[in-house]
Amino acid sequence: MMDTPTTRHIPDRLNSRAARIFKSWEALLLAVAIAIFVVNSFASPYFLNAWNLSDATFNFTEKAMIAFAMALLIIAGEIDLSVASIIALASTAMGLAMQHGAGTPELVIIGITVGLLCGAFNGFFVTVLGLPSIVVTIGTMSLFRGISYIILGDGSFSGYPSSFAWFGQGYIYWVFTVEMLLFVIIAVIYGVLLHKTNFGRAVYAIGNNPTGALFSGIRVQRVKFILFLLTGLMSGIAAICLTSRLGSTRPSIASGMELEVVTMVVLGGVNILGGSGTIPGVVIAAFVMGLVTFGLGLLNVPGLVMSIFIGLLLIGVIALPRLWTMVAQRPKA
Repeated sequence: MMDTPTTRHIPDRLNSRAARIFKSWEALLLAVAIAIFVVNSFASPYFLNAWNLSDATFNFTEKAMIAFAMALLIIAGEIDLSVASIIALASTAMGLAMQHGAGTPELVIIGITVGLLCGAFNGFFVTVLGLPSIVVTIGTMSLFRGISYIILGDGSFSGYPSSFAWFGQGYIYWVFTVEMLLFVIIAVIYGVLLHKTNFGRAVYAIGNNPTGALFSGIRVQRVKFILFLLTGLMSGIAAICLTSRLGSTRPSIASGMELEVVTMVVLGGVNILGGSGTIPGVVIAAFVMGLVTFGLGLLNVPGLVMSIFIGLLLIGVIALPRLWTMVAQRPKA
């Protein structure tokens, strides 16, 4: 009796999961983060100090909290440029409440509530009235911060309760800060929400084809409204952390942060036109930006130069994929 020939299975290594991960944008970002870490360790003798590295996390944790919600919003094809102004308004509201004797629990509730109300305000104009989100949030960016300037003028609020400082200055264990713990928890929540739930799949569907998503039964406007609420919520939480860390409120608080948040999201691989992106990419991008700004700070690089760098970085991460596509599609001679 003849033996039945067996077919040898040759795995396609080029299309394996490991190969796809290795060739992904997240893998490239991780390599960049490691390279920046190594360069910083040689550039400054103070970089590898554990407490200095702990301080470096303050450069990105508050921005990253907002970036996670912003990532979902941009994937869905919208954007919120008022996040920094929401921080200013929420911080001002907490300062007013503190002046009237509010304690830490009340301040936290007020910060979150103001953030949610601002998010709902933006969401109403975009999802109910059908206005473009970029136009609406440019308007509310001026509106929210303008209210803070009307209330405070050139003044400030200070004298927050000592227990309130725990959010922005507290440590869980050794060099691990409260803000870092919040960053990890929020990253996990948004990672599960985007990548493991039907809501996350709806976000991707809306970003790729909102009309098709609508006809497939997805309540597009409702999903977008929830995303604006989430962005407002995270801005409120960031306002609590930032105000707690600074110990005071000024109307200029968080000025320009919206640019850094959007840069962080786009650097993390989220398509600025919507439809694609991952939370792990945003997490790595947060570390990259935090390491870069902290390293430049240790080298006494002026803040203006850092702002120029962030602007160039945003332009670069948006333009490079388009340039790469144009070069790839260019007909060969």
